[in-house]
Amino acid sequence: MKYLSGLVLFAAAALLLHNARQSEAACGYESCPKTKSNMINIHMVPHSHDDVGWLKTVDQYYYGHKSNIQHAGVQYIIDTVISELIKDPKRRFIQVETSFFAKWWQEQSETVKQVVKKLVNEGRFEFTGGAWSMNDEAAVNYQSVIDQFTVGLKWLDETFGACARPRIGWQIDPFGHSREQASIFAQMGYDGEFFARMDHSDKNNRLDNLAMEMIWDASESLTNGELFTGLLYRHYSAPPGYCFDVHCGDDPIIDAKSYDNNVKSRVDDFLSYVSNVAKYYRSNHIMIPMGDDFQYEDAQVNFKNMDKLIKYVNARQADGSTYNLFYSTPACYLNSVHEGLQTWPNKTDDFFPYASDSNSFWTGYYTSRPTQKRFERDGNHMLQTAKQLSVFADLKSEQQKEDLDYLRQIMGVMQHHDAITGTEKQAVSNDYDRLLYDGIIGGASNARDALRVLTNLPEGEFESCLQLNISECAFTQDSADNVVVTLFNPLAHTSSQYVRVPVKDENYQVTDEKGRLVASEVVPVAWQVLALEYRQNTTQHELVFKASVNKIASYFIKKVDKVESKEIVLPKAAKKSVKQNDKNVEVPKRFKKVHSMKNVETHADDDSETVVQTSQIKLVIDNNTGRLKTVEMNGVSETIDQNFAIYETYESGAYVFRQKEDVDLKFLEDKVEFTVYDGALVKEVHQQFSEWISQVIRIYEGVNRVEFEWLVGPIPTDEDTAREIVTVFDSEISSNGVFYTDSNGREMIKRVKDKREDFTPDLENQPTSGNYYPVTSRIYLQDNKKRMVLLNDRSQGGTSMNDGELELMLHRSVLSTNEVQSVADLFDSDLDQGRIAHGKLFLILNALAKKSTVVERLSEKEIHLPFWKFFSSYSKVNRNAAAKPLPDFNLLPKSVHLLTLEPFTDDELLLRVENFLDHIEGQVVSFNIRQIFDGLGGVEIRETTLDGNMPLSEMKRFKFHAEGSGAVSTEAEFYTAAHKPLSADSSMEASEFSVTLNPMQIRTFIIRKK
Repeated sequence: MKYLSGLVLFAAAALLLHNARQSEAACGYESCPKTKSNMINIHMVPHSHDDVGWLKTVDQYYYGHKSNIQHAGVQYIIDTVISELIKDPKRRFIQVETSFFAKWWQEQSETVKQVVKKLVNEGRFEFTGGAWSMNDEAAVNYQSVIDQFTVGLKWLDETFGACARPRIGWQIDPFGHSREQASIFAQMGYDGEFFARMDHSDKNNRLDNLAMEMIWDASESLTNGELFTGLLYRHYSAPPGYCFDVHCGDDPIIDAKSYDNNVKSRVDDFLSYVSNVAKYYRSNHIMIPMGDDFQYEDAQVNFKNMDKLIKYVNARQADGSTYNLFYSTPACYLNSVHEGLQTWPNKTDDFFPYASDSNSFWTGYYTSRPTQKRFERDGNHMLQTAKQLSVFADLKSEQQKEDLDYLRQIMGVMQHHDAITGTEKQAVSNDYDRLLYDGIIGGASNARDALRVLTNLPEGEFESCLQLNISECAFTQDSADNVVVTLFNPLAHTSSQYVRVPVKDENYQVTDEKGRLVASEVVPVAWQVLALEYRQNTTQHELVFKASVNKIASYFIKKVDKVESKEIVLPKAAKKSVKQNDKNVEVPKRFKKVHSMKNVETHADDDSETVVQTSQIKLVIDNNTGRLKTVEMNGVSETIDQNFAIYETYESGAYVFRQKEDVDLKFLEDKVEFTVYDGALVKEVHQQFSEWISQVIRIYEGVNRVEFEWLVGPIPTDEDTAREIVTVFDSEISSNGVFYTDSNGREMIKRVKDKREDFTPDLENQPTSGNYYPVTSRIYLQDNKKRMVLLNDRSQGGTSMNDGELELMLHRSVLSTNEVQSVADLFDSDLDQGRIAHGKLFLILNALAKKSTVVERLSEKEIHLPFWKFFSSYSKVNRNAAAKPLPDFNLLPKSVHLLTLEPFTDDELLLRVENFLDHIEGQVVSFNIRQIFDGLGGVEIRETTLDGNMPLSEMKRFKFHAEGSGAVSTEAEFYTAAHKPLSADSSMEASEFSVTLNPMQIRTFIIRKK
């Protein structure tokens, strides 16, 4: 490496200096440069924004490979930055992505590591953000965001100690910003956050009103959740003409006696820019970022010119200039602002959707690559399962720890704002899938090891089937006879859920661990799923039974001679003629394989409706249209017409959803072919809307929601027209243009059609796209009597363009290459062929009541973290092996969620509990965790900030005042813990282990084990 020799030389010199001046080291705010009260203080922030995958893969970016795609090599950036920081103690740099830095750190000599530790301890190399990646804020679930911050911050703490702890959220590149992300920063003890993207109309309005920086009330339920938030003036780039990086062509600063000496003009122009920036900010401090994507690969060029700029700008102070320029960091900038004791505008909603111009609302990425968005949720599902099982079984081998860490880290990568967003190149998407698949396999290995310890199957296979979404499982493809299904429940409380196992068309009985017969039935898989070319068609049915699981439970499947047969009923309006012989089934030509359906008869009466119902839900299907007509549940009846529709687009991209002008949403108007399966446990309506759109509507006995399992694709495209597919639920609810969407799976935010909190949006060109919002778990509307709710299994874009109507985008194909750095050809699939997406929505209809949303919260948890299924052979059961007793989390109040239980260090566990109801739905709950503490083998317990890496007793967070909030103190103020942090050991009374949770409150504990 061309920079290595210089780095080592400087490392040796710095070490000598370090040894002589060890006692002088200071980090954090104590290390910030001195400012001048009578001047405009220009905080110049050197930084490099390094995407953890985008146009190139993670490794290609790190190693500098594939320069023909993009010239970027992160390892060289860190190398040369460290080299340059050593040269001058005034120089500073912020490092953001912990994943890249951790990879670099592993390759360094002990000498280099000591140099970096010195730079960190002096505040000159400062970590900002600090998560494993700079996460997206629209498509992510809060659980995964918290996890990836925990991973990054834990690595920093273990490597460097307290001096490496970030104090600032640095979310400069995500495409819109969520309120929940700000709340997470506040709960982790961060002092503020900065970002660079805001709707162009919002930004112009804020420039006019000195509102580029604000106090964000990040939660309606939590107290002390306010967070200082600032928008950078000009993206996150250096001022125009002052990019001194090798990627740029801007003029260097030429001084001395050179004929080309340009010091005066360069300083004049810089101060002219700075004076303009200063007009839009309230304090006498402004922050000027110096960097951009993958800059500082030859940091000498950057720092040499910035040194000169500082020198010559400050030299003018002798002649009366009021500008003071120096190296700084976002934390030092905010510290100065905090000391200024000013007041700031208030912000309560979020920053969605983001529009870069009047024709570009970045709302397409809410749905882009829908199968990858679902795969990420599967990764989280396995991560929570593997973490909990690792705790219960006390897994400690190096391989087990390595596998779990790898899955944690890959899930951190998947939160990146070009990963879960679906805005990456196809080759990068493939690499993300590869990495996540490897991570899930490692997590499944840990789960298997744990279950062999925890159950009476010490030699059980405990195989995970990762293709259950297409009703396929290698373990049951030949026979499901004498199969054990072991279910793991990641939730705190015992849960009852229906389980579906791919089987052949045979007769089975299911028993529980006590030998009791469990009601079950075999249902056919939709022929559209069976017809997928890449699917193995050995199993064409699913065995359905209801399971009740505390933490771990096994159910036994045995083949029997005969059970009572069930019927498939075809309504009169169905076009498709289905008979005993599958050769007579009329299906589109592209489908090659179709299963036979036994005991089928045609619906012969003249009824215009088909009724499908359980004891809790009644669905009415209109025989003339084949679509849903009416839903009755929870004592409420509502007309609901559900259909699919198409936006024809020409310039949509991976990021932007851009509708054709004067082209309305095209609904599918053909009659829908449908069949009905009327079982005792489950009722299913199989619908075919078009050659490439189908659906199964499903209701289970005893389950209070309606399931819609959709299958969309391949989406046909023309040379000049792509298509984006939505489903629309149209009711008669008088919503008056108001609907609600979740913020990263937590609190709900009110949306008003065509409105924003702080400004008037520019909706002339894109009225639909400009009303789209991210939906990561729930969207609903209501009037004074009823509410209609949709829950989803992955992030999607959603809206309500007409009263009583909810719309979610399911799948999209785009052809445009007109976006800046766009990703052309946005296609993906479940299994890398056919560009088909497959997923589920859930409908809940309820009367409007204060507590009616509780059932939605409970459903959210079951949808996000259902049972994980493991398969073994019955022959592996050892009747003499006793299952290991586990802590009983049913002791927790019903509104308390087990958010996290994981190994933290070799002798510590991390436990997070959450009151998942908000201030309207829920109330303060108190409980005692001594029994859980003992069950986990606890010796000591201490409470930390949300991320688990700082004692809560040490949290001291900047407090700012919003305009009109009352008298402002004459001294800087801080937030500290709002309650006494829990700290106890096993010798203390049980009363010392009492925990109180306010609505939406999360508390994090570290438990040291015996």
